[in-house]
Amino acid sequence: MKSEFQKMMDGELYNFHDPEVERAFARSKELLVKLNSMTRRDPEFPALLRELIPEMAESSTISVPFYCDVGFRIKIGEHSFINKNCTFLDSGGITIGSYTKIGPNCGFYTPQHPTNYLERRKPIETGMPIKIGDDCWIGGGVTICPGVTIGDRCIIAAGSVVTKDIPDDSLAAGCPAEVKKKLL
Repeated sequence: MKSEFQKMMDGELYNFHDPEVERAFARSKELLVKLNSMTRRDPEFPALLRELIPEMAESSTISVPFYCDVGFRIKIGEHSFINKNCTFLDSGGITIGSYTKIGPNCGFYTPQHPTNYLERRKPIETGMPIKIGDDCWIGGGVTICPGVTIGDRCIIAAGSVVTKDIPDDSLAAGCPAEVKKKLL
């Protein structure tokens, strides 16, 4: 029988009040308190950031404050930049490609709660992965919903809410975001 933690890792319905899951969330919160009290120039900053997000390329940067659920479900490619005050609810996994720029105040939300209100009363959810391609520009204040994939070389206009996949080479905007034009 799978543990609740393994169910979370496998994208299945899991109990987020399970002790092992809660320890993973608590670990990241402790690291974030330290990280968010520093500047990127602090000598301890890079090591703490790598402890929180082991699969982040050394050439990439995150500005603080930064918030996430577990950290180890985030993967960030080479030369990417995440501006301040971003929230990554990453229990379902978040992958950011290389050379991608993410503006301030963006939210990446992988948790999906049951649609049935009686089930939603329980401490259960699934995590649906978010994937952002290479060479993207995500404008400030963008919200990316569970399970969304944004292709390579896309621009998502500031303030957009992305509820469905965006194909490569697209400029998308709005609430919900729609492709406004092809870039190539």
